Amino acid sequence: MAGKKNRSDARLNVARYQVDQLAGIRSTDNDEDDDTNTAGQASMDQRAQYVEISIAQAMRRGDFDDLPGAGKPLRNLHEIHDPNWWIRKKIERESLSGLGPPALTLRTEDATLHERMDAAPSEGAVRELLEDFNLRVIEARRQLQGGPPVVTPVRDVDAELAAWRERREERYRAAAEAMQREAAERAAMTWRERRRHRRAQRGS
Repeated sequence: MAGKKNRSDARLNVARYQVDQLAGIRSTDNDEDDDTNTAGQASMDQRAQYVEISIAQAMRRGDFDDLPGAGKPLRNLHEIHDPNWWIRKKIERESLSGLGPPALTLRTEDATLHERMDAAPSEGAVRELLEDFNLRVIEARRQLQGGPPVVTPVRDVDAELAAWRERREERYRAAAEAMQREAAERAAMTWRERRRHRRAQRGS
């Protein structure tokens, strides 16, 4: 065991010496016509060996333990490669609006469109919201100003309105059932329990 450790330390010392020498010698990799003597410079294999030894040392020290995402599956493997992924993620993470190229801002808006529809006060407001969104998607596709392509699809207004009505009816049913349960619970209470319940509601 001691012999193995000594050999590992010796390799590490040799690699460190080679890197120190490399730092003090002018590189001639990009000058083919230069006849400067390159003796003493580290080769690519020696550099790779030093990197591998450094990584092994860091692993033994535990420098790579408990990194974010350790033991978890990689995310978004099913998505198509997007060279502007970091801009899109920043816009989504910080809920930025009106920033970046239309291809990214429309994609962010598309992800939250259902929430905005459900918050609209009427069916007419939902229709107006959808028509405005579709118009901006079509205009962004027609622009020839460069940037990432617009892949956000337009929405089927009639289909989205039908789905919005279903979600609204479901919310109404859930609210009515909650009120019925609360009324039944109050009816089953004694007058002392009802009084305590009213006091708790006023206190909250």
